[in-house]
Amino acid sequence: MPKRKLIEVALPLEEINKQSAREKSIRHGHPSTLHLWWARRPLATARAVLFAQLVDDPSENADEYREEAIRHGEADIDDYVDRRIAAERERLFDLIRRMVDWDNLNDEALFDQVRAEILRSTDGRPPAILDPFAGGGTIPLEAQRLGLEAHASDLNPVAVLINKALIEIPPKFAGRPPVFPDAAGQRNSWPKATGLAEDVRRYGQWMRDEAERRIGHLYPKATLKDGSKATVIAWIWARTVTCPNPACGIEMPLVRSWWLGEKKGKEAYVVHRVVDGKVEFGIGHDPKLGPKGTDDGTVGRLGAKCISCGTAVPLEYVRVQSRRDGLGAQLMAVVAEGQRSRIYLAATEEHIAAAEAAHPTDVPQGELFDWPGRINVVRYGLTTFASLFTNRQLTALTTFSDLVGEARERVLADATAGGLADGSGLEAGGAAAAAYADAIATYLGLGVSRTTDLGNSLATWSNSRDQSRNLFARQAIPMAWDFVENSPLSGAAGDVGVALESLTNALTRLPASPPGEAVQADAAARDYTNVLISTDPPYYDNIGYSDLSDFFYVWLRRALRNVHARLLGTMLVPKADELVANPYRHGGRDGAQEFFETGFENVFEHARETASDDYPIAVFYAFKQSELESEGLASTGWETILGGMIRAGWMITATWPVRSERAGRMISVGTNALASSIVLALRPRPETAAIIDRRGLVSELRSALPNALRDLQQGGIAPVDLAQAAIGPGMAIFSKYAKVIEPNGEPMSVREALRQINAILDEVLSEQEGDFDGDTRWCVAWFEQHGFEASAYGEAETLANAKNASISGLAHSGVLSSGAGKVKLFAPDELPDGYDPMTDDRISLWEVVLHLAKTLSGSGLDAAGRILARAEQRGVDTTAAHELAYRLFAIADKRGMTQAGILFNSLGSSWSEVRTAADAAVSAAPASVSSELDFDSLLEA
Repeated sequence: MPKRKLIEVALPLEEINKQSAREKSIRHGHPSTLHLWWARRPLATARAVLFAQLVDDPSENADEYREEAIRHGEADIDDYVDRRIAAERERLFDLIRRMVDWDNLNDEALFDQVRAEILRSTDGRPPAILDPFAGGGTIPLEAQRLGLEAHASDLNPVAVLINKALIEIPPKFAGRPPVFPDAAGQRNSWPKATGLAEDVRRYGQWMRDEAERRIGHLYPKATLKDGSKATVIAWIWARTVTCPNPACGIEMPLVRSWWLGEKKGKEAYVVHRVVDGKVEFGIGHDPKLGPKGTDDGTVGRLGAKCISCGTAVPLEYVRVQSRRDGLGAQLMAVVAEGQRSRIYLAATEEHIAAAEAAHPTDVPQGELFDWPGRINVVRYGLTTFASLFTNRQLTALTTFSDLVGEARERVLADATAGGLADGSGLEAGGAAAAAYADAIATYLGLGVSRTTDLGNSLATWSNSRDQSRNLFARQAIPMAWDFVENSPLSGAAGDVGVALESLTNALTRLPASPPGEAVQADAAARDYTNVLISTDPPYYDNIGYSDLSDFFYVWLRRALRNVHARLLGTMLVPKADELVANPYRHGGRDGAQEFFETGFENVFEHARETASDDYPIAVFYAFKQSELESEGLASTGWETILGGMIRAGWMITATWPVRSERAGRMISVGTNALASSIVLALRPRPETAAIIDRRGLVSELRSALPNALRDLQQGGIAPVDLAQAAIGPGMAIFSKYAKVIEPNGEPMSVREALRQINAILDEVLSEQEGDFDGDTRWCVAWFEQHGFEASAYGEAETLANAKNASISGLAHSGVLSSGAGKVKLFAPDELPDGYDPMTDDRISLWEVVLHLAKTLSGSGLDAAGRILARAEQRGVDTTAAHELAYRLFAIADKRGMTQAGILFNSLGSSWSEVRTAADAAVSAAPASVSSELDFDSLLEA
C-alpha cells in the first residue's frame, strides 16, 4: 500500500489561508509583479500543497511508535501512539506555518529543513513536478523553491514566456555578474539572479533614457499658476459622439463622473460649458459646488444625455455611431505631480497639440474577438488591438518595442567585450553571450508589455485614490468612456522605468535553482512520464485566457519575435484547443460544455496512463461565490471537475478549501462562505475497482464519515470550511468504486453523491449532540428553531420535556430570559462579563461555549484559555465543547446569522490555540489549588 501523504490527512489551513490572504497586499518583490496573469494562486498555498503532496503523514509511522511505547513500558500503548502522531504532525504543521510566511522566504536554514523533510519522505529521490496548465507560474516556481525539478507547460505563449522568466532563465545565468560597463564592480558577489536583475535595470534605464530623447517632446510639462513647471503624469479624456438632436449637434462628451479627486481638502472636478456649439472644460475645487447625483456624469448603463440640450441618448445610438463614424475624444484635464498631492489643471492648446501624434505605421495587427460581457469594446467600434490605444500611446509603445531589440544588441556587444563567447541563442539552448542578450531582452520586453495595462485608452481615473486604474482590474476588456492617458516618462505608474524596477525587485527574490523548464504544449497531448502533477487548470468558463492575453501578446511578439521565434510564431495566441467553455466559440452553451468536459477528461485520462501510485496529484478548483446550493457546493464546473476526474480513472482522497480573501471577508456567512479554491488530492483508481449499489455507499459513508469528521475537527479545520473539507473523505469513498448503481440500474451522478455526503454530514453533526448534556441539547434545538429571538413559553416547555431540561433551571443558569409568556436565549454579547466555570452552580456545555466565543472575540486567547481550563476542572468534556462550536456555526450559517457565525467559526478554528492557552493557565495556577477542593468547597458553600 502506498503511504498516505500529509495532504490526504491534515493541513494547517488557517495559517495557510492567512498568509495567502496577506499576499494580496504584497507588491514589492512579489513574482506577480513580473507580468500580469489572471487568477494566480497564492505562493503560500502552492508551497504548502506541494510540500504536503510529498511528505508522509505521521500516521504512517504508527508501528514505529507502537514499538517505542512497548520499549518504554507505556501503560496505554494506543494513547502513546496517538500522542506521538499528533506531536509529529504538529511539528510538520509548524514547518508549514513558517515556510508559508512571506517574511521567511530568504531563510535558507528554514528551507534546508523543508527540503530535508521532503527528501526523508521520498527516499532521497523526489519526483519532478509538472504543471501542465502553468499560467502565471506559481506552482512551478514554488516547486523550484522547494528544491524540486520544476516543469511548466501551457498552450498560451504569454504564459510560457512568464514561466521561462520565472523558472528557466534565472537558473541558467545564476551567480553571474552583470555585463553592463562598470556594473560588476558594485559588489563582490552576485548570488542567484541578482546579476541578471542588475543588467535588466541598467539596460532598461538606457532604453527609457533613449525613449525620452526620441519622443520626450510628446510629453510636455505643465505650467502652474506661478509660472513654474510640473511633470505631467496623466491626461484625462472624454470620448465624444455627435448629439442626435438636429437642433443641437454638438460633440457631446461621454463622462462617467466629473469628479477628479475626492480626498478631503484636495477636491477637484471638471466644470463644463458650451460656447458656440463647442464644449469647454475647466477645473473646480469647491466641494459645495461640485457635481451631485444625476448631474455627476453624462453616461451610464441605461444611456447618455447631452450636456447642451439635455437630450436622452440610448446606448444603441452610441454603438451605431461609433461603429459607423468612430468615437471622438476631447481632453478634459491634465494631472501634474505636486509636492504633496496631485495638481489638476485645465487642458491647454499645448497639451492638446502634443497629443496629436501621427499614427505609427508598424503597429501590431489583429482583430478583437466580440465576446459579450468579457470584451465589450467591439460593439463600440474598437475592433483591432491598435484601436485600444491613442496615437501617442502607439508611438510610445512602438518606440519602446524597437528599443528592446536595440538594447539586446548592446548587451551582446558588452558581453562579448567582457570575454563571453557569442554562442547560440536562448531558444536554441545557448548559455553564452547571445543567449544572455536574449534573456535581458526577454525581461525588457515583459516590462514594456506590462506597461500596456496602464498605457491604453481603456484605463480609467480613480477619483477616490487620485491615481490611474489599470485596464485588467477584472478578467475582461470593458468599455471606458472617460479614460486616462498615462505618461510613460513621468516616473509614476505607467512609466517603463517603474515597471522594470518592480520586475527586477521580483527577479532578485527568485530561487534561481535548480534548473527548470517551461515549454509550449497542449496538456491533452504532452508526456506525463516520471512527473508528479500539481496544477491549477482552467475553470470551465471563468476566464478566456487566450482572448485576453492577445492584448499583451501582440506587443510581446513585436518586441521579441526575433528572440523567441518559435514561441511567438503565430499572429495571435492559439485558441482552437484552449480548454475553456466559451459558448461563442463552440456553438452555444451545450457545445461549450461538451468541449470542456471532453477535453478535461482527455487530459487527466492521458495523465492517468503513466501516473505513479506513490504520490497523490493535486488539482486546484476555483469557486465562484454563486456556486452554493441548499445541498452544498454545486455547479456545472465543479461537477465537471469531479466527474471528469473520476471517469478518467482517478479517486479523490482529499478536498481542502484554501482562501486568499483578507480575514475580514473569510467568514461572511452565506454567499461568501465559499473558499477561493478547493485543492483536490487524487490517486489512480485501481483497474480492479469494484462496483457498489446506493445502499452500500450510504452505509459506508455513515460508517466512515463520523471518524473523518472528528479528524477534521481535531485537525483545526475552520467550521466555515468543514462542509467543503468533508467532501474529501466522502468522495474518497464514492470515487474508489468503478461505479455506484442506483435502484433503477443507472450509475449515481456526482451531484447525487455530493447530496448524500452533505446529508450524512448533517446527520453526523446532529448525532454529536448525543454527547451533550440535557440543557445544551435544549439550547441547540431552540437555537436551531429561533436563533436568539424570543418565542412562546409553551413551545419552550414542550421542548424542555423532550430534552430532559427545565426552563426555570435554564433561566437560573443565566442562558435565557423567561417572562410574559416568552422565552429568549441570550446571545453571546448579552452574557455577563467575568464568567468563571468554577463558580457556576448549573454548568452546561452551551454556557461554556458561548462564554468562550464571547471572551475570545472580546478579551483574547489568554482569557478564553482560563475559561477552558476552569471548565475542565469542573469536569466539562471539552472535546464535546469543540464539537458544539462546529454545530453552532452550521446552524448560524443556515439561518444567515452572520455575527454569531463569525464568533463560532473563530472559536472552532482557534481551538488549538485556546487549548494551548488553557494548558498555560493550568501551569501558572498555584499548585495547592486542586479542582476537587474547589468543587467540594463550592458544594459546601
